[in-house]
Amino acid sequence: MKHIYLERHDPDKNLHRFYQLFIMPGLFDDWSLVKEWGRAGSPGTVRKDWFDTETEAQLAGQKLCAAKQKKGYQVIL
Repeated sequence: MKHIYLERHDPDKNLHRFYQLFIMPGLFDDWSLVKEWGRAGSPGTVRKDWFDTETEAQLAGQKLCAAKQKKGYQVIL
């Protein structure tokens, strides 16, 4: 997993959201999980979580992706 893009749409509630995840290397042999979310078609909020290894970042990303899918988000390829 280097990049995952998810969307959730519910026209009855005027709900059009996106969530994307990136795994990026840092400058000091660390890794970040970059999360961006917001309304589809507009700039989102960005947050980075830092991890010691790429594996830890990937596991956190997979866990978050599974949680989002339970809430109705779908992976867009």
